[in-house]
Amino acid sequence: MHPRAEEFRDAAADRYGVELDVIEFPEGTKTAAAAATAVGCETAQIASSIVVSVDGDLAVAVTSGANRVDLDAMADRMGSPDETAEMADPDRIRSVIGWSIGGVPPICHDSDVPVFFDRTLLSYETVYAAAGTPNAVFPIAPDRLLSIAGAEDAPIAEQ
Repeated sequence: MHPRAEEFRDAAADRYGVELDVIEFPEGTKTAAAAATAVGCETAQIASSIVVSVDGDLAVAVTSGANRVDLDAMADRMGSPDETAEMADPDRIRSVIGWSIGGVPPICHDSDVPVFFDRTLLSYETVYAAAGTPNAVFPIAPDRLLSIAGAEDAPIAEQ
């Protein structure tokens, strides 16, 4: 197992008391479509963690792989409706969140940042989220993920 995926799995056990089944794919899972193909599920079952910045503050949007993050909705959720949300800088993501783009998990962040959860994911029995590297995912019930992440169920997907 890749050291970062192992680090993620161990952190999830230490912080949240959950044993996660990390699955690695040599062909990669860098996009939701690639992850869905590797796992053998619908693209909508991929729980993509997108880090956004609003007025310098970071937040994680956990969205269905079939949806796009509504940046205006994220700004509203973060209490800055007059500000513009944007995709966060990759170096800042790595330094604040602790993970690199493509492998950002919805949990186990280095900093306490708000996490918002696309309710589309709740319509599935199982979703798959990044496990610390672009080649690793873990399956989990979406309501369990919502709870563990301490996320807010919010309308953050573009309509």
